[in-house]
This record gives sequence, C-alpha cells and structure tokens, in this order.
Amino acid sequence: MRHFLPLALIGACCISATASAGGTPAEAPQKQQAKKAAKPAMDRSGKARKGKASYYSHKFAGKKMADGTPMNPNANVAASKTLPLGTKAKVTNLENGKSAHVEIRDRGPYVDGRIVDVSPKVARQLDIEEQGVAPVEVKPIELPPTQE
Repeated sequence: MRHFLPLALIGACCISATASAGGTPAEAPQKQQAKKAAKPAMDRSGKARKGKASYYSHKFAGKKMADGTPMNPNANVAASKTLPLGTKAKVTNLENGKSAHVEIRDRGPYVDGRIVDVSPKVARQLDIEEQGVAPVEVKPIELPPTQE
C-alpha cells in the first residue's frame, strides 16, 4: 500500500500532463490551408492547355486508377490533375502534329510542367514512346455532367 500512493500520484500527473498537452500546434491550420491551396482546382472551362505529356510505365497495367477501373495499357486513357474524371479530350503532340482522343480516368502527373500522363497505346499514337515526354496541347471535347 505504501508504494501504491506514489505510483498513483505519478500516474495522475502523467494523465494530466498528456490531457493538457492535447490540441494541435498553431501552425497546423496554416499547413492544412497551404496543402489545400496547392491542390489544383478542377478546370471545367473547356479551354485547351499546353504543357508536357508523359506516359504510364507498363508496371501500372492493372493498377486501380482514380475512377476505380484498372489501368489498361491498350486503352485510350489519360491522367490529369485538373480535368474532371470522365472528360474526353484530344491530345496533340506539338512536335509532329499527331493526335489521339483520350478519356481522363486518373489523377496526375505529379511532375512540374507535365499536364497529362497517357497510356502506352496513346504514347505510340503520339509517337512519344522513345523520348518519353513531349510538348502537347490538351483540348477537352466533352466534359462529364457536374456531380451534386
């Protein structure tokens, strides 16, 4: 019993200190706002955009995309950070004029300056397989209905 009282006091102090230390630092809300601000807004303007395209590695074949479907390297699919999922678009290689129609089914690419990742099939159609990256124009053709 003699040893119980000091242990009980130490335990009570630890619980009290832990409870009063709760909450988040003052910087946490600012960091959360910065993360939210960094997330690009959905672009439903229908305007063409220019940037660089890259393409999915074959290792992503069968992996789930943002829309829940498996990535099919032989489909005309692409990833965009800003176009809504389900958008149908025309991607044109600005170096050779070759183009392909795609459906946006995934999010990405997450590399500065790149605006679209395309499937290996589309990369072949655009003739960018060898170089891996090319300047493109992405022109939305059909936007999906807004979700409410």
